[in-house]
Order: sequence, then structure tokens, then C-alpha cells
Amino acid sequence: MVRAFYPASAALLSLMLIAAPVRAQEPSAGHLAAARELMDTTGVLNPVNELIPTFTDQIRKQNLTRPELSKDLEDVLKAIQPEMQLQRQQVTNVVSRTYAKWMTEAELKEVNAFFKTPAGAKFNKVQPDLVDDVVNDVQVWTQQASEYLMVRVRAEMGKRGHQLQ
Repeated sequence: MVRAFYPASAALLSLMLIAAPVRAQEPSAGHLAAARELMDTTGVLNPVNELIPTFTDQIRKQNLTRPELSKDLEDVLKAIQPEMQLQRQQVTNVVSRTYAKWMTEAELKEVNAFFKTPAGAKFNKVQPDLVDDVVNDVQVWTQQASEYLMVRVRAEMGKRGHQLQ
């Protein structure tokens, strides 16, 4: 019984090894540099720069009831700024690897070249407002499409003798 099972197990294991995904290759330094350059050009991590001061402000506000701590707290916050910059670098490294995972080095360079053109720079500049407008447009459309669909379904169901609310 064990011998009959062994060939099937070996075949299944071989199949699993063949079908297993190949481990992704570590991106090259140039690939990561291209990702970072695109991130810098587009400002994708600019909001992260605002987070560190936000975090420190939150810590200050949490300790308003203890004014005797304010000098020491300010000293500590100032002293750990280099550590916070390392945290900032850490998110930059993580995100650059994500970019490198989804795009080749050549693609990243090509997209970056686009963003350095006048049209690309304009697109990058207007993109936040553009996205806001698109979200608003889609919300309006969603409401209209939903209402239209309900009216049409009610009409068609009415033709078949069904009354929907």
C-alpha cells in the first residue's frame, strides 16, 4: 500500500515544484533608483513628509495636561528627528520596491521622462484636482444610473403585471 502511494506522491510533489512560482528576482540598484526618481518627480510620498510633523503635534497635544513635561518632550522630539528621517527612508525603500515590482526599470524611466515634459508636469500638477472632479462625476453618475435602472426595472416589471416599490 505504501509503495503504491509513493509514486503518486512523488509525481504530485514534482508537479507542485514545477508549478510553483519562481521567486522574484531582487530589483537592481538602477531599477530602485528609477523608481525613486519617479516617486520624487510625481511627489507620491509628499503626504508622508507631512505625517511626521502631524505625529509630533499629536504627541504634544496628548501631553498638554502635563506642562511640566513640555521642555523635555521638545528635547526628545528634536533628538529623535534623525530616527524619524530613517523611518521616512524606510517607507521610501518599501514603496520603491513596490514600483519596481510592477514596472520594469525601462518603463519607470519612460514614465519619468513623460512627467518631466510640460504635459507630464501639468498632468502631475492637476492630478489631485482632476481625481477629485472624477470622483464627484462618478458619484453623480452613480446616483443617476441607479435611479434610471430602478425606473426602467419598475416599468418592465409593470408590463409583466408586477408592481415594484
